[in-house]
Amino acid sequence: MTLGLLQLIIRIPGSNSLKEKRRVLHSLRDRLREKYNISITETDEQDKWQKAVLAIAKVEHERKMIDTAFGNIVDFIKNSSAVEIIDYQIELF
Repeated sequence: MTLGLLQLIIRIPGSNSLKEKRRVLHSLRDRLREKYNISITETDEQDKWQKAVLAIAKVEHERKMIDTAFGNIVDFIKNSSAVEIIDYQIELF
């Protein structure tokens, strides 16, 4: 069994308030949870309007399944018009 952790630093260019940021992140979290069966939370930059750090965790039997899922998640977010990826990091345990 493998545990994967994907940490994303994202920018939310259209956000002008914390309320708008939370709305965008809530929508993104819901879509990612539904599509990829992951756990996701905001871990840093909670007080910034246009920046967030997200941690995504996934457990699978094979490492390849996590690699594929995380690649798809990164592509999904890159194709989103609401947020931009600044940086990301993947760790497997």
